[in-house]
Parts: sequence; C-alpha cells; structure tokens
Amino acid sequence: MLITGGRVVDGTGAPAFRADVGVRGGRVEAVGRLGAAEAAVRIDAAGKLVLPGLVDCHAHGDAAVFDPLVQHAALRQGVTTFVLGQDGLSFAPAVSPAAFAYASRYFAAVNGPHPHVDGPVSVADLLAGYDGRAALNTVYLLPHATIRFDAMGPAERAADGDELRAMLRAVERGLAEGAAGLSSGLEYAPGRYADAAELAALCAPLGGLPYVTHMRAYGASASVGMTEVVEIARRSGAAVHVSHLHGPASILLPLVEDARRQDVDLTFDTYPYLRASTILAMVTLPPWVPAADPDRAVAMLSSELSSERERLAGEWAGRDDLWPRITLSHAPGFEWAEGMTLPAAAAEYGVTPAEFCRVLLVKTRLQAGCVRARPDEGPAGEESVRAVMRDPGHTGGSDGIYVGGHPHPRGFGAFARYLGRHVRELGDLTWEQAAVHLASHPARRFRLPDRSLVRRGQVADLVVVDPATVADTATYEKPRSLAVGVDDVLVGGVPVLRGGELTGATPGRALRPA
Repeated sequence: MLITGGRVVDGTGAPAFRADVGVRGGRVEAVGRLGAAEAAVRIDAAGKLVLPGLVDCHAHGDAAVFDPLVQHAALRQGVTTFVLGQDGLSFAPAVSPAAFAYASRYFAAVNGPHPHVDGPVSVADLLAGYDGRAALNTVYLLPHATIRFDAMGPAERAADGDELRAMLRAVERGLAEGAAGLSSGLEYAPGRYADAAELAALCAPLGGLPYVTHMRAYGASASVGMTEVVEIARRSGAAVHVSHLHGPASILLPLVEDARRQDVDLTFDTYPYLRASTILAMVTLPPWVPAADPDRAVAMLSSELSSERERLAGEWAGRDDLWPRITLSHAPGFEWAEGMTLPAAAAEYGVTPAEFCRVLLVKTRLQAGCVRARPDEGPAGEESVRAVMRDPGHTGGSDGIYVGGHPHPRGFGAFARYLGRHVRELGDLTWEQAAVHLASHPARRFRLPDRSLVRRGQVADLVVVDPATVADTATYEKPRSLAVGVDDVLVGGVPVLRGGELTGATPGRALRPA
C-alpha cells in the first residue's frame, strides 16, 4: 500500500516534510520518494497531512467501541486507539457477581452495557474480547473502584490489611494480564472512600506504568486534588496522569509546575470544551448519600418518611444555581427529557427542578446521565483551555460518553476540534506539536513504542488529514454529528476508513504495554 503526495507529520516534533509512505505487512515499510513503487492499494494524500494515529487518552468506550457509529465517530477524527477503564470503574477484573453488577449499574450512564460480557470477567478475557471485533485499538486501565468493591463492597471506610492485600493481588494479576496502568475516580463511589495510603499501595506495582486519576477536586479547588496526587506519587514512585484537567489556568498550571519541581512524573489530558458530562447522581447527591449502595440510596430518596430525604430537600433548596446548568443526556424511561435542561424538563413534568431530579434518580435507580455547564463557561474559561493545552505535559482525551439520546458532543468532535479550531484557526499548537500531544506523547505514556511515529518499522496506524477542512460538526444541540476532514485511516496497515466511510474491517487490537 502507498500513501502518496502528502506531507508527513511524523510525531517526533520535527517539521513536516513531503514524502510518500509505503506499508507492508501491517507496518511502515518506507518513508520517502516512492511514487514509482508498485502497490496493490494507493491513497492520494496530495494537499494533505499524514499523521500517526491519534490516541484518545480518556474514552468511555469500554462497551461502546463495538458500535460501528462510535468507531466511525472516532476514525473521522483521526483517533485509532481508545484508552479505557477510566475513572476507576469498568468491567474487569471482577471476581464476584456483585462487583460486576455494581460497576455495570453505577456507571450505566457512562459505559453502558457490555454487549459480550454479562458476568465476572478477568482482564485477560476482557482484552481478548476486543481483539478483531472493532476498527479501533484499545488500551485498558485497571479500575480501582471495581477492584475495591470486589474486596470490600460498598464500605465507606479505609481498607483493612486483608482487604488491601486482596486489592493488591488483583492489581498485580491485572498488570500481568496486560493492563496499562491503574485508574481512580475519587469523586465517584466507592473510590472516594479510599485514602492516599491505599492508593499509593496499589500504585507500587505499576513499574513505570501510570496512575491515571479523576482527582478529588478540580477547578478552583484543584489544589486539593493535586496535593493528594503528589502525595500518592511520592509515596509510591508512580508516574501520574491526571484525567480531564480543567479549571482556571492561573490555578492549574502552577500546580502542575509545583508537582514537577517535586520530581513527580506528571502528564494530563484535556478536552476542548467548557461543559462536563457525568452521572446525575455525582453532580447532585451530597457525599453522605450512600451512592455505593444504590438500593439503599434509592430507598432514602423514595420514602416519604425518610429523614435523609428531608435533609436532602433542605440542601437542594439552596441549589437554584445548579439546575439550569444541567442538561439531561441519558434518562431511561424519560427519553422525552433527553436534551432538555433540568428546569425545562421539570416544568414539562409539572414539578420543581429539585423534585424532578429526585424522581429521575429514583425511577432510573441512579442511572441518569447529564451534561453540565461549568461555572467558568465564557471567554475566561476558553482562554484557560487554550493555555493548559499548550503545556508540554498535555495530551488529548475526549472523555467521550456514547450512552443516551443526547450525549456531550466531545465523543464525536474533541479531536477534530483540536485540529480544526486549535491548530488551524487559533494556532495554539502547530501541526507538528499536535502530532506529539495527540499521538506520540500518549503512546510513550502508555508504553506503546511501536505505534507513535510515521517511521519505518512502526505499526501502520496512519491518518490522512486535510488541514484546510478538518473540523468538528457535533454541537450541544446535535451531538452525534460526524467530524469532517479525515477520510482515510489505517489501523495495523488495514484501511478502516476510505472516503470517509467505514470499510467494515475490524483489525483493532487490545494493546498491551511493552
């Protein structure tokens, strides 16, 4: 196969150069003047750029990656690899049916149901299930909260010695079976009940692989989260990757620099939007509600005689600032409300926003999802996004959630938005820097050394980008609209996107760290 006439942005940071790219046996065979070479397949890249496949460092595609629409959405942005197992909650390793059921249920509005797994599964078996079933590659992180639930259920306390040893064995086994790090979600249950000592102990076996964390606090309170991150890194010696780092750059960047001054090996990912997306329970329920025990939490919210329900109503009475910032993305049984703000849906239902929120949480059994406008939405927030992405420790992560009738557009547009808006239009990164931030830098972080460059011997995960037209088209109003400007993509040397359409090939692999 030959990709001819393009300019190669090879992922090293070196200036783009005119070259053809020859592919044989799934790998890059040659880069240079190859126009006279014979090839079974030719891709005309005249006027376009040839980049290494982009790595989405934070994607909730654990189940959705099997969906052709999700594959199409990713490939049309140049993404060839998803990093899964995020925020401490996913399907494996689950030894007990209770742990698998909890992770599946609690994160139903984020990961959705797995189409091929319906009970306890090992990391090895989960990874094997990705091979040859999708057009994308996958990388998998060990989810701390799933492991914790397996060891100690929904307990709202520190782990004892036996429980910690059980979790440590699960981490060691998962790493041996091909996991590429450990993830935590410290604003979710039950991960939020863990302390730094527990997390540091579980990070000790990582051996250079990253501890990937949804910190305990972001935005104006990011110092709380980052202080804990530094403590975990210093106690364990682990490298750290902070998920979806967001907030005022004037707060975030000094924290990042301070961590580096303390010799913490720290990277992070961001998405170029000012709204977040998560489960409604995390946004609205205070920490004293036992979200790690959904049945108990729902009972509290349901009972007319519950003192906790009365307490919650009192707290919610002062949250009128919150409701207008919530748009419903996933509301099983209330699909008519998806895409509506919570106050608008409440008015349609004939109750107050607080009461409609309670009804939703009860009727969906905490499985509703939402898009939330952050307090920093506006020009200042946009400037912070731009400043943070220019940091050398930055990588791209869509935080894409594909569940529900009205998801956040980032899963369909984040990487195209990086390339179209932030590279071409605003110049926040050059094309050469973008290939480093979005491809080779994440490949190094997750130890995928043979998939990060357009260079002889590398696996041919390759993307042909039209620099003049690449753009996101997904919006908050129409979130499932495909990006434009990427029409040809190879994964493992196999064409998976031609002329902007899926070829039907599924060469994606579950990648193990080198």
